[in-house]
Amino acid sequence: MKMCIFSGTFNPIHNGHIYIAEYILRNFDFSKILFIPALNPPLKESNPKMAVHRFKMVELAIASNPKFEISDVEYRMRGKSYSYNTICELYKEYKVDGKINFILGTDAFETLDNWYESEKLRKLLNFIVFVRKNDFDENKYSNMKEKGYSFEFAKMQFNDISSTEIRKRINENLSLAGLLPEKVERYIKENGLYKNQ
Repeated sequence: MKMCIFSGTFNPIHNGHIYIAEYILRNFDFSKILFIPALNPPLKESNPKMAVHRFKMVELAIASNPKFEISDVEYRMRGKSYSYNTICELYKEYKVDGKINFILGTDAFETLDNWYESEKLRKLLNFIVFVRKNDFDENKYSNMKEKGYSFEFAKMQFNDISSTEIRKRINENLSLAGLLPEKVERYIKENGLYKNQ
């Protein structure tokens, strides 16, 4: 199985995430994308109750695409959701063809050296990097090859949607038109999420 994973806090998952996953399915040779919501992200405060909502929202957002799947691997492992531990667990659970492919943005890609067990992690993954800025220069990342990272760029149009901005808009009762999958927007309203934050 040629595996590609999309890991993140997804707080909340939005149309930008779906657009990225659909683009990568169309342009790379993957049979499916495995979404992995983080239970307890290392660099962010985590609310256990919110973690359940985040998982449910990802489930709702991807339900209509048979090539999208959700994994509860980080919810089963407990503790801090370090990518290295998650990847090691996935190699145990799945028969993977070659390296696991890992989707992330240029902003996160630039910080990989600071990740937990980064030297071991870089040997386990091929990174599919999507652009998170307007002034993108591919040459800026040549040093990452020298460090031993295996990666390729998803040369898709820059899409400036952020979960932070969406939470702010919800809190201020501003329009969410075009930002969220319909089922996710309904779930947020029904559960009163992101109000008074």
